[in-house]
Amino acid sequence: MRKRMNLLSLAWVLGLAACAPGSLAPSAPSSPAASIAPSSSFALSLPATELAQARQALAPSGTLRVGVYPGSPTSLVIHPHTGERAGVALALGQLMGQQLGVPVQVVEFARVAEIITAIQRGEVDMTFTNASPARARDVDFSRTLVQLELGLLLPPQSSIRRFEQVDRAGLRVGVSQGSSSQGVLTQLFKQAQVVPVASLEVAQHMLHSQQLDAFATNKGILFEMREKLPGFSVSDDRWGLENLAIAVPKGRAAGQTFLTAFAEQVTRSGRLAQMAERAGLRGLAKAD
Repeated sequence: MRKRMNLLSLAWVLGLAACAPGSLAPSAPSSPAASIAPSSSFALSLPATELAQARQALAPSGTLRVGVYPGSPTSLVIHPHTGERAGVALALGQLMGQQLGVPVQVVEFARVAEIITAIQRGEVDMTFTNASPARARDVDFSRTLVQLELGLLLPPQSSIRRFEQVDRAGLRVGVSQGSSSQGVLTQLFKQAQVVPVASLEVAQHMLHSQQLDAFATNKGILFEMREKLPGFSVSDDRWGLENLAIAVPKGRAAGQTFLTAFAEQVTRSGRLAQMAERAGLRGLAKAD
C-alpha cells in the first residue's frame, strides 16, 4: 500500500512538472546495441507514415543511442549489491526505442556536459536532462517532465544551513564541470569559489577529503551522493529548480510529433512515475 501511495504522489508531482517551462533559475564506454520487443502496456497511436518519419529522424542510424552518466537517478544508478541498472534517462531511452521499433544502445559518459556535446555532434540521439535556456541553444527539448529542487550537500558540522549563507570568502562550492549549476553559480556568487569537478565520483572524494565545503546540484543527485557519505546532509531550502526534459539533436523536426505524443503518454500512463520510483529519485519540487 505504501509503494502504491508513493507512486500516486510521484505521478501527481510529475504531472505538475509536465506543465512547467524548461529552464533553470536561481530561487565513456558504450554498451552493445540490443533489440527490445515492443511494450504491450504502452503504445502510441500514430499513423504508420508519421512513425516511419520519426524513426528516421530520431534514430537515423537505425539504432537509438541513449546518453547516460552514472550517479544520478535522473540518468543512471547502479545498485551496489545487485548491480541492477536504473535511471530515468535509461528507462525513457529503452521505452522510446520500443515505440520506434529500433534497437537501443546505451552510451555512458562521465558527466552530463559530455552528453550534450555528443548530442550536438550527432553521436547520441537522446538523453534526459535539465532544459536550461543555454542548453536549448544547442539541443532541442520536449516539454518538461520532471521538476527537481536545487540544493547543497554539506559535510558534518558544517556551519552552513541555508543557501544564503554560502557566498562567503574562502568557501569552496563544487559543481559538475559544464553543468547548468556551474553557469548560474559562477554568475551569482561574489565571494565563494565555484569549483568545477570532473565527475560525481570525484566530487564525493573531494567532499570526503575536505577539499570542498559544499556541492551544488539537483537534490536527486545530492540524496544519491549522501548515501555514500555518512554524516553529510542535504540542505532543506532550495536555490532554484531544474526542469528536466527529453533532449534530442537539432534538425530532427520530423520526430517532433512523436516526441510530443511520447512525453504526454509516458506522463499520463504513470510510466514516468514508475521509472522515477525504480531509480530512487528524490528531491522533487514541492508545490508552492
